[in-house]
Amino acid sequence: MSMPDCKIVYKKFCHTKLQLPYISGFLAFREVQPLLVLLEQLKHDEPELYPQIILVDGNGLLHPRRFGIACHLGVLANTPTIGVAKNFLVIPSEIDDMSTYKRVFDNKLLERGDEYILKGASNSLIYGSAVRTSDTAKNPVFVSQGHRVSLKTAIKIVLATCIKYRLPEPIRAADQESREYIRRNPCFAKT
Repeated sequence: MSMPDCKIVYKKFCHTKLQLPYISGFLAFREVQPLLVLLEQLKHDEPELYPQIILVDGNGLLHPRRFGIACHLGVLANTPTIGVAKNFLVIPSEIDDMSTYKRVFDNKLLERGDEYILKGASNSLIYGSAVRTSDTAKNPVFVSQGHRVSLKTAIKIVLATCIKYRLPEPIRAADQESREYIRRNPCFAKT
């Protein structure tokens, strides 16, 4: 997508068979390889469109091992990345009291742009931030650094790309485009 208008300038699909089942906390091992294939194709076909930053539908440092899919992809692609998760990820012994955090989000994230920094139990480790990206959507998204980007910059970019909806437009559009691709291709029909 181009910035700041969030217009699609390139799209490509990678028909792939995932080799691993979904296991919470290990998304990168399942999904990074096809993403790297797409990035390499883009770099080869239209290098002038290679992204300056990638928003990933998943976590970066806000992860039990402080290295989610956004970190994994960023390091392997050598490209700045931001993790943007739709759901709160529990980090045992650090950020694990979901009900308390839910109350905090309800009380502190009152309007678009409000953020709540997610620190570990020792208060020394910053994992990411809960960010309210829309006045109409109460639930925050969870933003964290992936690779070569600060949390402050990650939040600014996420807010700049949440034009109408809770999710950043690049993630929302990719989700919609991929679902449409699946609907249009009979090879994906369930049997």
